[in-house]
Amino acid sequence: MNEKLLLIERVSVSYGKVEAVRSVSLHVDLGEIVTIVGANGAGKTTLLNAAMGLLPLKGRVCFAGNDLGRLDIEDRVGNGLSLVPERRELFATMTVAENLQLGAFRISRAAAAREADRIYALFPRLTERRRQLAGTLSGGEQQMLAMGRALMGQPRLLMLDEPSLGLAPKIVADIFTIVADLRKTGVSVLLIEQNAQSALRIADRAYVMELGEFVLDGRAAIVAQDPRVISSYLGV
Repeated sequence: MNEKLLLIERVSVSYGKVEAVRSVSLHVDLGEIVTIVGANGAGKTTLLNAAMGLLPLKGRVCFAGNDLGRLDIEDRVGNGLSLVPERRELFATMTVAENLQLGAFRISRAAAAREADRIYALFPRLTERRRQLAGTLSGGEQQMLAMGRALMGQPRLLMLDEPSLGLAPKIVADIFTIVADLRKTGVSVLLIEQNAQSALRIADRAYVMELGEFVLDGRAAIVAQDPRVISSYLGV
């Protein structure tokens, strides 16, 4: 039996009286890439933010067998859960190297140095830009830096919110190749994407979200062949 690294059970999230996520359940197994696809406003980002502890929720979120209900964001990161937000949220007036160091606040200096070397190997473009201010990077470089900063904390599960947003097709292809390769380093991935075609290509399993609910889930290759997904998300 596969180990359920992340388990979300009957989670609902509201903004005032508006219920943005309605009693959804999902899981990510150890070594998996799982994607949630859906239109803008479907509730995907809200669900990830709630799982990370940024929003209150009803229901249960467990990570590596532990209930996260009473843990703050810092402790969730310390347990191996990390989020790369849609807006990346880099420190624009700090260098690439300084932004990466901020992601290593839970590990030793020696471990941080090793992780930085690994990140520069994973994202060679950041090596060339390590002394450059984050705010002067291109959109693709900023996305790489946001992912690198999250990986500096040695997460077991990386949650990615729209990593392809606003990027050129060649950069999008590079980002998805890197995401697909993360499992080789022992990192599982929960990926939120409007670019359903690319997400379904690299994912093991997929959930389709509409109006705060999952309307379809299963093996990614099978979900990609569903007529509803083809007509609504694959542009065919």
